Amino acid sequence: MRTGENMIEEFFELSFLKKLSELAQHNDPIDPALYTKYNVKRGLRNENGTGVLVGLTRIGDVVGYEIHDDRRVAVPGKLIYRGYDVADIVRDAEQSDQFGYEQCVYLLLFGELPDQEQLDEFTQFLGMRRTLPPNFTEDMIMKAPSNNIMNKLARGVLASYSYDPNPEGREVSNILRQCVELVSRFSTLAAYAYQAKRRYYDGESMYIHNPVSTLSTAENFLRLIRPDMKYTRLEAETLDLALILHAEHGGGNNSSMTVHVVSSTDTDTYSAIAAAVGSLKGHRHGGANIRVMEMMDNIKATLSDWSDEQGIRNYLRTLARGEAFDRTGLIYGIGHAVYTISDPRCVLLRAKAERLAEEKNCTDEFNLYRLVEDIAPEVLMEVHHTDRRLCANVDLYSGFVYSMLNIPRELYTPLFAVARVAGWSAHRMEEIVAGGRIYRPAYKNVSEMREYVPIARRHR
Repeated sequence: MRTGENMIEEFFELSFLKKLSELAQHNDPIDPALYTKYNVKRGLRNENGTGVLVGLTRIGDVVGYEIHDDRRVAVPGKLIYRGYDVADIVRDAEQSDQFGYEQCVYLLLFGELPDQEQLDEFTQFLGMRRTLPPNFTEDMIMKAPSNNIMNKLARGVLASYSYDPNPEGREVSNILRQCVELVSRFSTLAAYAYQAKRRYYDGESMYIHNPVSTLSTAENFLRLIRPDMKYTRLEAETLDLALILHAEHGGGNNSSMTVHVVSSTDTDTYSAIAAAVGSLKGHRHGGANIRVMEMMDNIKATLSDWSDEQGIRNYLRTLARGEAFDRTGLIYGIGHAVYTISDPRCVLLRAKAERLAEEKNCTDEFNLYRLVEDIAPEVLMEVHHTDRRLCANVDLYSGFVYSMLNIPRELYTPLFAVARVAGWSAHRMEEIVAGGRIYRPAYKNVSEMREYVPIARRHR
């Protein structure tokens, strides 16, 4: 219980922090014209929206346009892993009736598609490492639970350093071992962090199930977060597809770039991967599908008829004009920095979402998402008076898919990390092998020199 003295202390502390905050805000703004004057590539982007070229990679590629005569020409989107179209990987997994994420991990790390024997051996190798080290769950997860699972996931990665017999070894073989172990354990770390959060923050029962070495990453994750450990084949296949599509997205995405930057300092694997988790947590990066879900909640609460195309169009206009929901003028799930005509991840996940919606009796809701996907680009062109048509991105459907899988929203971004740790690991290996220079971009100092005033002469 707070005493009067405590309340007075808190009041003065808040007042002091408010003054410091105002001072900091007054000191930091920079005239936007200076960015143009010095040709600053804000966000490491060129004036035409393309990314500044800062590195080379063999791991993945994101294709949404081609450059002709210094102009961007839109093309249907493709996601490439090690030279292979991800759509082909997904198709082969479906035709062979296998889960495909583990094959993607192998491809991203080793650069080649495995044959069946290699894949089986590697999948078994991953499966045997899903269990956390002795006492890790009790000491590192249960004793210090977090309300945000991403923060707990980052802490779990850093804590893994203490359980590694050779955490500082910079040999490629040692770094590879660390990466494979993290890929294997990420799903367990995220699931257990969620269970701890349920118990200590939500006041609900906590279920700590042991992972099963013979199950895929998708199967294990569903098993670990559900009280009864049960799931259907279609549920596991759908989650496996989401993991495949989120495993890698080129070296320029913020979290993969973070791995390159931090790894270039010659730090340890756990520090580099934990930094990537921190990057992915940001709302501008890994949390976008949650904003889509919140927006769709608002649409569903506002419209009584989800099949009313004109009603949906009118509502999306209010969103685009900044008059509804969070008043940002954004229609979440529409548009992408690279993809123009189509996001291949969205196309593939939409098809699986339709099948899952039929099984879950969510067809009306799926049809609402389809209408938003079709109408929103037209509305944005109309409201913003542009002829540039945007496409739906993967975030439009990923949250909906996770909701049909009964995955809580607080696990959406951690699940992104469970998939993307494969790409992060590949990028760390690439930086270690082919990098060799610490990242050191330039910042132009635009402040003026000032005469130093001794403290005795300073007055307010």
